[in-house]
Amino acid sequence: MQLQVNGKTRQVQREDELLLWVLRDELGLTGTHYGCGIGICGSCTVLVDGQVTRSCLTPVASVAGKAVTTLEGLARTGRDGAVTLHPVQQAFVENPLQCGWCLPGHVMSAVALLNANPAPTPEQIDDSAGINLCRCGGYNNVRKAVARAAELKRGGL
Repeated sequence: MQLQVNGKTRQVQREDELLLWVLRDELGLTGTHYGCGIGICGSCTVLVDGQVTRSCLTPVASVAGKAVTTLEGLARTGRDGAVTLHPVQQAFVENPLQCGWCLPGHVMSAVALLNANPAPTPEQIDDSAGINLCRCGGYNNVRKAVARAAELKRGGL
């Protein structure tokens, strides 16, 4: 079976598996984390056709023909080999979380939010961030990072 993952066509063998395990175990994309296994915590969040998706609940066969984006698919590598972080990634570097286990969920949810709304209100940021759990209570830094990412995407320094 073929999947479109991070802009590349990838051949996968485990068609009866959940997307999380195919990404991690078969494709080696370990930026997507396993947390609760029941879709509540958000550590396994990826984007499927731009929509926030819990990969721990998603059968891999259901994403055939759709664009899957993981944390690893956000940064861009230039012709010279230099890596440019996505504005959301850069914002989380500037506003780090304590342990980072929840980071994939927060980053991917923020990317989806900012793609839909480049200038979210604080309430919209809270709503977006609230779908992911942070064991360390880093929600203030999540809010700061998403607001900063919105600035960066709009060209603010």
